[in-house]
Amino acid sequence: MRQRLHHRVYVVRLENPSGDGREGYYVGMTGLPLEERLANHKRGYKAARIVREYGIGLAWELFEGIPAMTYEEAALTESTLADDLRDLGLLVYGPTNRTPAAARPRSKRSRASRARARRTSR
Repeated sequence: MRQRLHHRVYVVRLENPSGDGREGYYVGMTGLPLEERLANHKRGYKAARIVREYGIGLAWELFEGIPAMTYEEAALTESTLADDLRDLGLLVYGPTNRTPAAARPRSKRSRASRARARRTSR
């Protein structure tokens, strides 16, 4: 059975989402027409909060060359595009293919033991 190529990856421009004056971007994927998906975000239907609150429109220049594809391809492309935009220095909300930074090694002492040590060192 042939899969339908109707999923798209899109980028929404966000106005000052971090409060520092910079534009931000949200990367998503959908099987809907892109303007309809953005309208759903803005009205709160299956919405990302960041887009509902700060979304100002589609950033066509960042994704217009990406064709429609299968759901599986779009799921992979979505996080790859988000990471590529991050590599350009843009503030991006959305998925990533990257693994989180290694967690800081934890002490073998219990939380209570660490608290006692802090109290006695004062």
